Amino acid sequence: MNWEAVSFDWNQVRAFHATALEGSFSAAARALNTTQPTISRQVSALEASLSVTLVDRTVKGLTLTAAGQELLVHVRSMSEAATLLSMAADRQSQDIKGEVVLTATDLMSAAILPDLLAILRSQAPGTIIRIKDSNDIQNLLLREADIAIRHARPVQQELIATHVGDLRANLYASSDYLNRAGRPRSKEDVADLDFVAIPDPERMIAQLNNMGIPLRPTNFVMQPHSSMVTWETVKSGHGTSMLPEILGETEITVEKVLSDLPTIEFPIWLVTHRELQTSPKIRTVSDFLSNGLEHVAKRHC
Repeated sequence: MNWEAVSFDWNQVRAFHATALEGSFSAAARALNTTQPTISRQVSALEASLSVTLVDRTVKGLTLTAAGQELLVHVRSMSEAATLLSMAADRQSQDIKGEVVLTATDLMSAAILPDLLAILRSQAPGTIIRIKDSNDIQNLLLREADIAIRHARPVQQELIATHVGDLRANLYASSDYLNRAGRPRSKEDVADLDFVAIPDPERMIAQLNNMGIPLRPTNFVMQPHSSMVTWETVKSGHGTSMLPEILGETEITVEKVLSDLPTIEFPIWLVTHRELQTSPKIRTVSDFLSNGLEHVAKRHC
């Protein structure tokens, strides 16, 4: 099919593109900040206008048809062009007012950002911060966010990453849980405790194994998808988990599981697309966050 000769509805194209990337209508809806029925209708409308089936809908989920895979190649180019156009417009604008999309983990978004952003609001009241709290990495190249706070340095050359500091993490559990389970006296004792998983439990297992704690997958009695749920679950007395000291040291109901365990440091990277560096509103927010997060890291290191 000659896709270049077809007239596209951009909203329908965005819905199809998000569905192809995310793998489901509901995930695409979350990515585009809309509803699942809207995404489904837009994809169906695009299929009707092209007289082809782009997505196979089965009980096992969605898969792209051959036509859908072919169209995705062209849509990806359209999306990249639209992103560059949007970035160019931001570079030309001298207005610091407007929306800036910030993505960070749910724990960072809930535990650290609110106090920082309260100060930003007083300094730049015309700036609206839309937070995408997600433990999944948002694609800055496709403008899924303007600024990202990450714990690993990105590898894409188009992205500019600034290391603003490090936070520390340790094993914490509620005092009530340790009263019931017993306080460990050795690293081997720690492996007898119940654990609440973080979103990436394999990473925790590897880290603790390297520290001499023989943690196993069977230690995990609960496995939340959200770090904030992990934190609340630990506070409720379900077990122990690796959590930032910025939380653990300020909560009177929890304590370190083993006082002489070495802490784990994890970096804070502030990331944005190099094409957005000259946008005044994004630069304002980026500089503010860089200074604010650096101060937080120094205060808790």
